[in-house]
Amino acid sequence: MKLHHSKHHQTYVTNLNVTEEKLADAVAKNDTATVLSLKPALNFNYGGPLLSALNQKWGSLESFTSTFNATAAGVQGSGWGWLVYDKNFKSLEIVATSNQDPVLGAKIPLLGIDVWEHAYYLQYKNVRPDYLKAVWSVVNWKDVAARYAAASK
Repeated sequence: MKLHHSKHHQTYVTNLNVTEEKLADAVAKNDTATVLSLKPALNFNYGGPLLSALNQKWGSLESFTSTFNATAAGVQGSGWGWLVYDKNFKSLEIVATSNQDPVLGAKIPLLGIDVWEHAYYLQYKNVRPDYLKAVWSVVNWKDVAARYAAASK
């Protein structure tokens, strides 16, 4: 238990405590933008198997989102960025598909981000990277975690 707590669970606790401090500060300052930007970290740092798998693969949530954003931003024209679970390799992957092409093979979609301009043009014009930075504030990590739990059984 000491190993689990000090190497695994403690990371969640530390990150959650830091995020809650930032949240309290933002609420005190009535900084709505910061409150909204902290939502993914709050949802995510409550821990669980998905966080553990993302940390194992990419080292941190920030590294994961950076890698995901780079992959999705590289889609030419319309398409999707995906977080998938590969049943054959029993691991998470980030993949991109063009147009409306589906994720194929043993890859189970956990999260899909639409990167066709219709998804973001009115608010972000043609600046896809800004859209990709902002989209994480609305990801429902609870649903993604449930999909991961079902896929990885």
